[in-house]
Amino acid sequence: MNVQRTDRQIDIEAQRHGHLHIVTLTRPSHKEYFVTAARGVAFPHPFAELAAWLRAEGANVLSMDILGISHRSEDIRRAFQESLGVPACPLLWADDGATETQRLGGVQVWAISGLPVETLCRDGLPIGAVFEDADARYCRLSGVLPDDVSASPAEQAVSVFETMGEALADVGLDFSHVVRTWFYNQTITSWYKEFNEVRDRFFRQWGVFDGLVPASTGVGGHNSAGAALVAGALAVAPKNEVPRGIALPSPLQCPALEYGSSFSRAVELAYPDYRRVFISGTASISPDGESVYLGDVDGQVACTMEVGGAILESRGMSWADTTRAIAYFKNAADAPVFARYARRYGLPDLPVLIMPNDICRDDLLFEIELEAAAVGAAQAVN
Repeated sequence: MNVQRTDRQIDIEAQRHGHLHIVTLTRPSHKEYFVTAARGVAFPHPFAELAAWLRAEGANVLSMDILGISHRSEDIRRAFQESLGVPACPLLWADDGATETQRLGGVQVWAISGLPVETLCRDGLPIGAVFEDADARYCRLSGVLPDDVSASPAEQAVSVFETMGEALADVGLDFSHVVRTWFYNQTITSWYKEFNEVRDRFFRQWGVFDGLVPASTGVGGHNSAGAALVAGALAVAPKNEVPRGIALPSPLQCPALEYGSSFSRAVELAYPDYRRVFISGTASISPDGESVYLGDVDGQVACTMEVGGAILESRGMSWADTTRAIAYFKNAADAPVFARYARRYGLPDLPVLIMPNDICRDDLLFEIELEAAAVGAAQAVN
């Protein structure tokens, strides 16, 4: 990246800072930072280095996703927040409920400097951040949990959607503004049908199907509350019809709506001079909606990456434009397959976390989600 426009001084730059992979979006009024800290054997807990860098930049955290790290690391996370000088920040924490031996996962942060940020709280806990620039008002919800974790999974999903709707209403937004959602559902395959039924019910109630259906990720994941799911969302309310949210088709797959999953394959936010693409959790699914390369993790990774690459290419982008990504493997032992694929096909140094998670179908072994940004006006959608 590192491409610049002089008319509005747009700059997108990727760099390494120690163990941190940072993509910085510079605009006239502010900077946005997409920070990925993937841990490993020699880098087990990224919190201290991450906190030091954010503090040096004077950046406010909009969202922090802690993935694949055991909740037993809560004391380390608390030390991170104290080092930033804040009692708490919007946080989504999910792990696979397994041991820490593989040192997978890590932390991803979306942060901002140059603009004021409003923290959105519920019951005294931060669940979101709100800011606005010249183009839009933004609300990023993180770590939304159900009110009663003893209720059935479907009832907990109802509670989560109600909370998201209420939180957006508190800041003058609604679900018609949502462009992206995340759901980490414990034992997802045992109740994914019921989850989709709940989501469909709220989407009909809120008129989502009459407008933009958000991009989404729905995978497995445990949380410290013992809830059936924990969720996040990004809502964008444009000013003067900018930026426009556009649902993108996948050149190599059918719409997920055709087989009962209510999300868009990808969504693009088209600004006057740059574009952001949010690609939903993507797996090895054929154009007719069937899982393919069954039992073949290498084949599923290759198929999935081809699908993601085709979406990027359809928008005049490439893997080099990635601002953040998460690669999910059903089996932790398969995690090296991603690095092997990246070497074989010459992928750039991606800001990616790799973590073990159940996927929404028992026969799927791999899934990837990603976001990308590039300078330039939007192209027409075919």
